[in-house]
Amino acid sequence: MKKYFSFLILFLSVLSFAQTKIVFNVIDNKVAKIPNDLSNSTTGIAKFISSNFKTDTEKIRAVFYWTASNISYDVPSMFAPNQNETSQEKIENTLKSKKGVCIHYAEVFNDISNKIGIECRIIEGYTKQNGVVDKLAHAWCVAKVNGEWFVFDPTWGSGGVNNGKFLKKINNAYFKVEPAKIIASHMPFDYLWQFLNYPITNGEFYNGKTQMDKSKKYFDFEKEIARYNSLPETDQLFESAERIGKNDLKNAMILERYEGKKKQLNYLRQNTNIEKLNSVVNEMNEAVVLLNDFINYRNNKFKPAFPDDEINRMIQTPREKLLKCQSDIYNVGSVGSENTANVASIKKSIALALAQADEHALFVKNYLSKSKIVRKTMFSKVSWFGVPLN
Repeated sequence: MKKYFSFLILFLSVLSFAQTKIVFNVIDNKVAKIPNDLSNSTTGIAKFISSNFKTDTEKIRAVFYWTASNISYDVPSMFAPNQNETSQEKIENTLKSKKGVCIHYAEVFNDISNKIGIECRIIEGYTKQNGVVDKLAHAWCVAKVNGEWFVFDPTWGSGGVNNGKFLKKINNAYFKVEPAKIIASHMPFDYLWQFLNYPITNGEFYNGKTQMDKSKKYFDFEKEIARYNSLPETDQLFESAERIGKNDLKNAMILERYEGKKKQLNYLRQNTNIEKLNSVVNEMNEAVVLLNDFINYRNNKFKPAFPDDEINRMIQTPREKLLKCQSDIYNVGSVGSENTANVASIKKSIALALAQADEHALFVKNYLSKSKIVRKTMFSKVSWFGVPLN
C-alpha cells in the first residue's frame, strides 16, 4: 500500500498584497447558486463550472470561490490531522462535512481545477505571518492560467481563526497571486515549486530577503518542471529530496519533509525490487514446469520420438531460464529485512533446480552422441524436481 505523507496546516493573517482588486461578483453570485446535488462531488462542481463559464480566469475564480466559501476551517483538527486518508478520501470527506484543514481545501481545489482542464498541483511548504515563521506546515495550490503560473491559497482565502474560532470571510489577496509576490509569505519545501528563475533559500525567507536576485544562477523552472513530470516516481522523490536538502534544512518542518521523501523513496524502491523478485520467482516456476515436463519425457524413454534438436531444446530452455533467474536474483536489490529469508530460500531453489537441469543436459548431450542401439540402454527412472513456488 502506498504511504501518503500528509501535513499540517497553518493559517492565517490578513496580509495584503499589492494586487489590483478585481470584483468577481457576477461569477461569485452564479457559483453560489450551484444546485446541491452537484456540490456533493468534484465532478458535479466541475460540470457546473464548465457549463457556466468560458474563460480560464472565470473558471479558476469559480473554483476558488466555491472552495473558499463552502469549506469551513476545522479548528479542532488543526493539530491532529488524519494521516491515513488518501487524496480521494480527503476530497470525499471534505465534500460531505464541508470542513477541513489546509490539505483538504487544496485537494478539493486541485481536483476541480484539473477536471475543468486547468493544470493544477498541490504545493507543500511553510509560511510566515506578520514577520514570524509559523510552526505548522501548510498546503496551497498553483494553477496555470492562460499559459502562466499563479498561486492560490483557498484556505487563507476563506477567512481566519480568532481565539480558536473560524471566521469565514473571503480574502481575495490569496486568489491568482504572482509567485514572486506570494513568496514573501509562502515558502515551498522544494524550490522547484517556487516558480521563480532565481529561487530563494530558506535562510533568505527567514530574513525577509525575497526580492529577485539576478546575481544567482538562472533556474529555468519551466524546463525543470517538464523534465520532472517525465521522470518515474522514484526519480522524482530522489531529486525532490536532493533539492530540499540543498536549500538548507532550516527548521523541523523542512527536515521532516526531507526525511519523509527519503523514507517514501526507500519504500517505493523496495516495492519495485519486490516486483523484480516476484518476476524472478515466476520465471523460475515456468522453468521448473518445463524441467518436470522433460523429466517425465525422459522417464517415458523419450517417447513419442522427437528429432534430436527438439529433445535438446526441451532441456536447454528450462536450463537457460534458470541461469537467467540465478543472475537476476542477485541484481534485485534490497527488499527489506523481513524478506531476507524468502530471498535465501529462492536462491537455494534456483541453485537446486539448475543443478538438476545441468545433470539432465549432460545426459542429453551424452545420449545424442550415441547410436540408436546404445541409446535404448541408457534409460533409468529419475525423480521429478520439487513443486514450483507460489
